[in-house]
Amino acid sequence: MTTSRSAGDPRTPSSEHLVLTGVLTPEEAAQTVAGILAVQREDGAIPWFRGHHLDPWDHVEAAMALDTADEHEAAERAYLWLARHQLDDGSWYAAYADGDPDDVTDRGRETNFVAYIAVGVWHHYLATGDDTFLDRMWPTVCAAVEFVLRLQQPGGQIGWRRDDDGTPASDALLTGSSSVHHALRCALAIAEQREEPQPDWELAVGALRHAIRRHPERFLDKDRYSMDWYYPVLGGALTGAEARERIDEGWERFVVPGLGVRCVVPNPWVTGGESAELALALWATGESDRALEVLQSIQHLRDPESGLYWTGYVFEDDAIWPRELTTWTAGSLLLAVAALGGHEPTCAVFGGEQLPKGMDPDCCPDA
Repeated sequence: MTTSRSAGDPRTPSSEHLVLTGVLTPEEAAQTVAGILAVQREDGAIPWFRGHHLDPWDHVEAAMALDTADEHEAAERAYLWLARHQLDDGSWYAAYADGDPDDVTDRGRETNFVAYIAVGVWHHYLATGDDTFLDRMWPTVCAAVEFVLRLQQPGGQIGWRRDDDGTPASDALLTGSSSVHHALRCALAIAEQREEPQPDWELAVGALRHAIRRHPERFLDKDRYSMDWYYPVLGGALTGAEARERIDEGWERFVVPGLGVRCVVPNPWVTGGESAELALALWATGESDRALEVLQSIQHLRDPESGLYWTGYVFEDDAIWPRELTTWTAGSLLLAVAALGGHEPTCAVFGGEQLPKGMDPDCCPDA
């Protein structure tokens, strides 16, 4: 097992896949990894930055980034934090102050936050081959998936949240459901590895994919948000020509050449996380050249002192905003670079070709 290094002693990652022309040199990659490690608490929690909150989705994204740099012990501690603090219904709260499990700042439980552990656990297993870890995390993943599927609607889409009083939301978000689609496929991969078939999950992921591909009316209209544009591709519900067409349709609306991706149109605000995730989606569709250009375009967000990345930039005001160096922004960039660099676990998880697809429903004719 690789021993996690202290944040004050960065070294070049052992693999070449985190080095990318115009994006990261070996020294810069090591500094970015060290920046995430510096934020991680001793108990494994990875908040946005120290003093801010932890949410389970971004916590997992940062942990996956650590695995791309062979920081497997640190990543495992992040996943074990989730296992220790999972609620009785299989979920986690939406936000914990500075990653403190006893200081909850949002007691809602969001389905895409809860589901994402399956993506991280499968990624970690592919990076380490650690069967003991998979055995340890399997009950946690199962409970999380079952929580999420209790909020699946008759049309296949996933209700986005359950309130603290137990009230379930029937409204579904396209971004969140697309992320859940990805997570369910990773959960099925774990089940397949363990030879424990989950036919209900197979039906659920098929129904969800059909809703994403064919029934936009089943989701709240968040068309102004770039995540609703690219997440059906990143989450693997749209592939091939369908995925490329969707990317092309939204390109001029959301991409600001040389600066990155708008978070919301028409706001003059580009964000690092959305840009890196778009790059990952582009890579998944075979558009590696465009993915590289997007990643190169956001290097103006890099903080040279910490190696982390500012959340966003308001280009009409030439202003960094908010002035937050977030672990998940750095994590999303490292994952995109790792995919472009051929890191096999990251390629397997985000390329999607090796993930189970589930069973398509008998609904309307598929085009």
